[in-house]
Amino acid sequence: MREAAPQVVVICGPTATGKSDLACALAQRVSGCVLSADSMQVYRGMDIGTAKVPKAKRRVPHFGLDLVDVDEPYSAALYQSYARSVISGQQQTLTPVVMAGGTGLYIQAALDNLSFPEGEQADNPVREKYMALAQEQGAQHVWNILNSLDEASAREIHPHNLKRVVRALEMLEAGESYAERAHGLTSVRPVIPAVYLGLGMEREALYQRVNARVDRMREEGLIEEVKGLLDAGFKEALTSRQAIGYKEVISALDGQCSMDEAFSQIKQATRRYAKRQMTWFRRDGRIQWLDVTNASAEDIVEQAVRALKSTGVG
Repeated sequence: MREAAPQVVVICGPTATGKSDLACALAQRVSGCVLSADSMQVYRGMDIGTAKVPKAKRRVPHFGLDLVDVDEPYSAALYQSYARSVISGQQQTLTPVVMAGGTGLYIQAALDNLSFPEGEQADNPVREKYMALAQEQGAQHVWNILNSLDEASAREIHPHNLKRVVRALEMLEAGESYAERAHGLTSVRPVIPAVYLGLGMEREALYQRVNARVDRMREEGLIEEVKGLLDAGFKEALTSRQAIGYKEVISALDGQCSMDEAFSQIKQATRRYAKRQMTWFRRDGRIQWLDVTNASAEDIVEQAVRALKSTGVG
């Protein structure tokens, strides 16, 4: 990866497939850095529930983590500016960048010629209108509006994913369809050259990994992490209400369900999220897929190294 200009390597795919571990291992091999592309890992204090790499285990520099507090707005447009600045800075020192994450829109925003509506980063009246409406009448009502205006885009987004529903409505007002953009990934012109590796596995194996990860989150203190955020006054923050793992635990703490029921809901929601991630990434023909169903961490690294060499990287 140090031959010619430094490359950006993207490690993508559904949750719980080992993207962060692979990114760290590859970055160590090439004296590079890791750039997270995860829309929830940007928030401080949301560590266990987002599977953030603990500071003690970060053997290389990590970017894209702990950028804002959970009550601060963040967007793909903000991430675009941040990520491109990081990549540019690393290229100045010939440092390879390994981007890792499951938020397809963030990866696309960083690397492709993707533009955002006026006011996307701050003082966005369209967003404010629909967020206020969601506060008054609920996320389902806002999704119903999207469905009435752009049924194809509504089918792409879960009604509870308010942030993305509002994003689709913003795009409509700017004359663009979320669904059309999502389905046109392969035609988007890249701005920053990159090599894409996707981690995939058989569905049942993936779901088992998801369930085991959620169990570990409970053991590692997710409930206490959520309580800490609540004690800090972040209950009404948008992020806490929308993030998988956090909203379910909050519901249990509020007495709306048992904690066991909450964690069962987290597993179900995470499995559904993994399915949506695969739908997104499978559309991108640039991704070279690695089957990691029965692979050890070491095997995954070796698969990735071979794949990179086949593309002339490494």
